[in-house]
Amino acid sequence: MRGRRRKKAIANVSRSDCGGSCRTVALDLSFQTSYRVVESRGAKMPQQKDIVKIAIQMPGAYPQLIQLDQKKPLSAVIKEVCDGWNLPGPENYALQYADGVQTYITESNRLDIKNGCILRLTKAPGRCAEDLFKGIQSLDPGVRCDSLKELASVSTDVTFAQEFISRDGHLLLVKIVEDSNESNVIMTHTLTGFMELMDHGIVSWENLSSVFIKKIASFVNAKPTDASIQQVSLDILESMVLSSHSLFLQVKQEVTMERLIAHLQVTNQQIQTKAMALLMALLQTAGDSDRQEMFAFLNKKNLRQYIYKNIIHSSGSVQDEMAHYLYVLQSVTLNHLEPRMRTPLDCYSQEQRDILHNLRQAAFETESENSLSHERRRSLCAKEFKKLGFSNNSNPGQDLVRTPPGLLALDTMFYFASRYPDAYSRFVLENSSREDKHECPFARSSIQLTLILCEILRIGEPPSETGSDYHPIFFSQDRLMEELFCVCIQLLNKTWKEMRATQEDFDKVMQVVREQITRTLSSKPTSLELFKNKVNALNYSEILKLRQTERLHQEETLAPPVLELKERLKPELLELIRQQRLNRLCQGTMFRKISSRRRQDKLWYCRLSPNHKMLHYGDVEEDMDNPPIETLQEKIPVADIKGLLTGKDCPHMKENKGKQNKEVLDLAFSITYDVEEYSLNFIAPSRTD
Repeated sequence: MRGRRRKKAIANVSRSDCGGSCRTVALDLSFQTSYRVVESRGAKMPQQKDIVKIAIQMPGAYPQLIQLDQKKPLSAVIKEVCDGWNLPGPENYALQYADGVQTYITESNRLDIKNGCILRLTKAPGRCAEDLFKGIQSLDPGVRCDSLKELASVSTDVTFAQEFISRDGHLLLVKIVEDSNESNVIMTHTLTGFMELMDHGIVSWENLSSVFIKKIASFVNAKPTDASIQQVSLDILESMVLSSHSLFLQVKQEVTMERLIAHLQVTNQQIQTKAMALLMALLQTAGDSDRQEMFAFLNKKNLRQYIYKNIIHSSGSVQDEMAHYLYVLQSVTLNHLEPRMRTPLDCYSQEQRDILHNLRQAAFETESENSLSHERRRSLCAKEFKKLGFSNNSNPGQDLVRTPPGLLALDTMFYFASRYPDAYSRFVLENSSREDKHECPFARSSIQLTLILCEILRIGEPPSETGSDYHPIFFSQDRLMEELFCVCIQLLNKTWKEMRATQEDFDKVMQVVREQITRTLSSKPTSLELFKNKVNALNYSEILKLRQTERLHQEETLAPPVLELKERLKPELLELIRQQRLNRLCQGTMFRKISSRRRQDKLWYCRLSPNHKMLHYGDVEEDMDNPPIETLQEKIPVADIKGLLTGKDCPHMKENKGKQNKEVLDLAFSITYDVEEYSLNFIAPSRTD
């Protein structure tokens, strides 16, 4: 979303899952004997909601097992822990999750701590911020590098970020970038730390100087430079563009489109993805005139061909985030047709009337109309418009008043007649020679076909935040809409003949054609020729076979003998289904973290333990298809699970009320456990998953 920081996780494990540091409540014997228990032995504490059993670690000391009273001030808890290790100055210390995302514990998030969590005593965020602030200014390059590397890591925590920014630490990073006197490694850490700090939305992007913006743009525009620097620089520029229109104008002025196109031609997929992300941000943020200007330039520079060659046909598979940006580019480009689709034909427009008459004249070789009387000419025109398939042959423009498809139907018909005149003439003349009731009306069919293509290609719909359903054929072909129409109008005529259709069968034929197109596009053909071959092979008899198979399947499941057999086998089938589902849960599923600003490239995995007693989950890398259960640090006892929520009832959907589209709501679900405020939140990759 524009002007807002990207939230760390919509499809994320909420902090109610102990932030990556939960262990099972049933701590094993070795754990109990190696940890110092800070409570009276033998005295059982009541199992109250406000009491949480946790472990606290510190390097070089025996861990402590404590019963945390959630009603006791956090400062008092830290003092007791420090006293247990004889540490002076408890105000210099803080608690932090031990693994996973090592978030600081604060009064606002402490209720997320669950039984079995492991925390560690560490430097207070203020003290850590002060130490790094000084380290970054050290004269020793090694100290500066280490400090900036640590900063890039700890800046993901909002508590630390607030402390560091309160010391104007972000301005220190800005100065390092503006001066550009550091090595590539130090500069990468600086930019990464800056991006993480800005991500929290504490400081406005609009406060940045033009010098800083020019410097970041120079990293992107430079040809021989470090890939890591370019990657994070592209990320920073994307955030700038999405935050305000004034920054969009500055970035558009500073970043050359040639360099963005060049970044799409490299073999580094991360650079390609970040370059596409910035390009899509620029296109989506631009006003209509700016967008038209940018598209004209990108078309001139053959952007489509570069994407087709270097991304779609690259040696590696297209990753989810890149698939999303390809879908966005396809959607934004096709939506250029929306104004024509929503504009009715103007019967008083001489230009539009001329196009209609050109369609008529291209189909029928007639004697010179100038020599005919007015009445004879009108009669001839009406007769030929009727042969063309217009329902209102005296005023054919009336057929194109309905929107959609409006003028877009006129455009597609005229394109077919101009681009493929022989095929156009053959279509019209072939149907003119048939009996009236068996004629396939060209104009009526074209108008309905254009509408069907608009619906299939979703012209006029804004791109979804999570969509990734792009068509490779889009990047293989200029003027996809028109070229698809030219293939499909000939397919329609072929299907009409195969069905031996009459005028009464018009809607039935259009349903079959829609199915032919949809099924073929779902197979993701990579070229127009491949689409043409596949869609023509899927003839009416093939469609009937597919429908018959589906119908037989339905009939079989409803037949009385089948129902009787089903009842007899039901217990066995249910057990088989149960085992299959358990096996699938044990195998696990990869989930993607999705932000409200844009798609993220971070992943996490969730799976059931082999003994079916624990849910294991944790962050994973993209190349890990089936991570070992030992690598998933976080756990939830199945016995603690209270319920399953879906859609708008999920906590992460309620938190973002009004900002989620139906697609995301349909894929959202949450597991609630222990007590109601704890939940594990998911957004499934698909409805099947």
